Amino acid sequence: MTANVLYLAMAFLVGMGTGIVYFGGLWWTVRQLPFVRQPALLTMGSFLVRTGISLTAFYLASEGQWERILISLLGFIIIRGFLVRRIQHPSARISAN
Repeated sequence: MTANVLYLAMAFLVGMGTGIVYFGGLWWTVRQLPFVRQPALLTMGSFLVRTGISLTAFYLASEGQWERILISLLGFIIIRGFLVRRIQHPSARISAN
């Protein structure tokens, strides 16, 4: 029982870490688009790398158990919500309040 909770906690942390990498990479990509000669190549390359990292992390964290995939996804989504609020444009913060 305790080991199962530990594995679920680790899966949650993997999901959070994956979310930071995925959405941090997305944020970096969007900020670099005005400065590159081929923005479509950067966009597709970034998407493929971020998706590959995320899918690999989810697969390794799950160890074939669907509960761990769901917990990892929960951590991923929580980080997304946190980063959306954290990296929001200042004018959007004012209008939201």
